[in-house]
Amino acid sequence: MSQVIFVLEDDADIRRLVQYQLEGAGYTVRAYPAMGTIVQDAERQRPALFLLDIMVPGGDGLDLCRRLRLNTSLASVPIIFLTARAAENDRVQGLELGADDYITKPFAMRELLARVKAVLRRFERPEQTGGSPTLKIDTLEIDGSSMQLRVNNELVTTTATEFRLLEYLARHPGRVFSRDHLLDAVWGDARFVTPRSVDVYVRRIREKIEVDPEVPRFLKTMRGAGYRFDLPKGREGMGRALETATE
Repeated sequence: MSQVIFVLEDDADIRRLVQYQLEGAGYTVRAYPAMGTIVQDAERQRPALFLLDIMVPGGDGLDLCRRLRLNTSLASVPIIFLTARAAENDRVQGLELGADDYITKPFAMRELLARVKAVLRRFERPEQTGGSPTLKIDTLEIDGSSMQLRVNNELVTTTATEFRLLEYLARHPGRVFSRDHLLDAVWGDARFVTPRSVDVYVRRIREKIEVDPEVPRFLKTMRGAGYRFDLPKGREGMGRALETATE
């Protein structure tokens, strides 16, 4: 069965064009001109992706994103904004609310399709090629096979991008990675993502795994260099074991 994409776009011409192109690429599309019943419909038929305009009749795409991230059955579904609001602050706000990408109008259909595919690829569960799929580090349990994060034995919802970034850092404890390296490792060829976007995702991850996000124990900022995942003191041997298991 083809993957289902929910599209929220009030401009009829853009909505029809996006739907036509996505269906031509093999997706099933449910298109909405306004907020309406999009959440209720998604709860009945969970989509693979939301493609949301921000300024729509009867609501705000940013508010809808916030609602989706608080909805336990839909919180992990990828979200891409497709909007005329092109300011950097708007982009950062969208990412901070939990979006996986932010595309500004006008846009090329080839670019849109490439970015949809890139986001959906990050959501796919990886095939295990060796080593344990689950990392247990102090209060964290990172299960790569199910893409689930537990903190203090409590399931914590993450987006696919958040999970990919956290898992990559946690599987290489003690190593410092630049923002550009993380873009290559986690986002791959999605060069539309900026280094500042990495900072936004790190901040969101800290809010989910750290007791005090302002004084992180795990995810450290190395000024002028990038980010490093630290193991709690006394667990350095675990770090060497993790590196061996994942290389």
